[in-house]
Amino acid sequence: MSNTKFETNAIRTQMERSEFLEHSTPLHLTSSFIFEDAEDMRASFAEEKERNIYSRFTNPNTSEFVDKMCKLEGAESGYAFATGMAAVFSTFAALLNAGDHIVSARSIFGSTHTLFTKFLPKWNIETSYFKVEDVDKIEDLIQPNTKILYVESPTNPAVDILDLELLGKIAKKHKLIFIIDNCFATPYLQNPINYGADLVIHSATKLIDGQGRVLGGATVGRADLMREIYLFSRNTGPALSPFNAWILSKSLETLGVRVDRHCENALKVAEFLETHDEVILVKYPFLKSHPQYELAKKQMKQGGNVVAFEVKGGIEAGRQFLNHLKMLSLSANLGDTRSIATHPASTTHSKLSEEDRLEVGISDGLVRISVGLEHVDDIINDLKQALEYV
Repeated sequence: MSNTKFETNAIRTQMERSEFLEHSTPLHLTSSFIFEDAEDMRASFAEEKERNIYSRFTNPNTSEFVDKMCKLEGAESGYAFATGMAAVFSTFAALLNAGDHIVSARSIFGSTHTLFTKFLPKWNIETSYFKVEDVDKIEDLIQPNTKILYVESPTNPAVDILDLELLGKIAKKHKLIFIIDNCFATPYLQNPINYGADLVIHSATKLIDGQGRVLGGATVGRADLMREIYLFSRNTGPALSPFNAWILSKSLETLGVRVDRHCENALKVAEFLETHDEVILVKYPFLKSHPQYELAKKQMKQGGNVVAFEVKGGIEAGRQFLNHLKMLSLSANLGDTRSIATHPASTTHSKLSEEDRLEVGISDGLVRISVGLEHVDDIINDLKQALEYV
């Protein structure tokens, strides 16, 4: 199926059928696999054979999910993790040595920031940050021991866009490993490998699952780098469970149609918010008012499902808005069929100092909406009535 399109690959990439000739992929809920004889067992552990040994290493369900993710991202190899943060940590832990250095965009997920500032320094691994609007200063941050260039695009939660092609060229020039967190876009809207990324990370918990059911993560990319990540993960145990892999592989079958509707709804929500008197600022990649609108149009098929906006009145106004929502859920998740409202300053990015939050555009009144698949009129009506209390 080398010439087939995204939606077809997401549906028709499957493991080999068993003797029962099932149409839908079966579950392989087993911790381990048996060997034909002692020689088969020896050869398997010596990796002279490509086969399943233990589900911490590989499993038919996790392999199917990884195969799909690789095909959809245009990657050579991959590994599936229990969570998105397991993917982030394992990727860095596998590739970095004591004394190495990271250059990262300042606008990253709160837990990734904590990893960079609290845990990696324990192993003498330091991180230098640049603001998303200061990409021209990246090369000034690169040191002789810099090994990785890391960004999210769109960023969480302020949905800023970074120039992936430019970053790819900088990474190549300085022989850095270029890693992109592609969670907000999914492989349906954006393929960072096309712009020079070496590795792409996903929290599959979000839009890839799409229904708030399971946790999962994935890293895909260059085979030589993935080999190191596989060996680290095989020995440290952050593997995705076969059941969650089965769920996520099935979820990929509907990713395209779901994300199309998410994006359609999100654009209409952003356009509504932009006209509301109680809203100071609206950020959505495919709004013409977005500072990186043209770049978003170049890199992304559509704008995604996350809308960030600021209400007048700061943190108290934001609290009143959230407390008066009737349909939207208050949750820290995103990418669900259900629309979700989050207050990043007090939840997902609460561990950041006020100065750090403001540097990445997280004001006290910033609200992040993960626009779901309800009828868009109902989403807008709920936002409208809640804004009356601001």
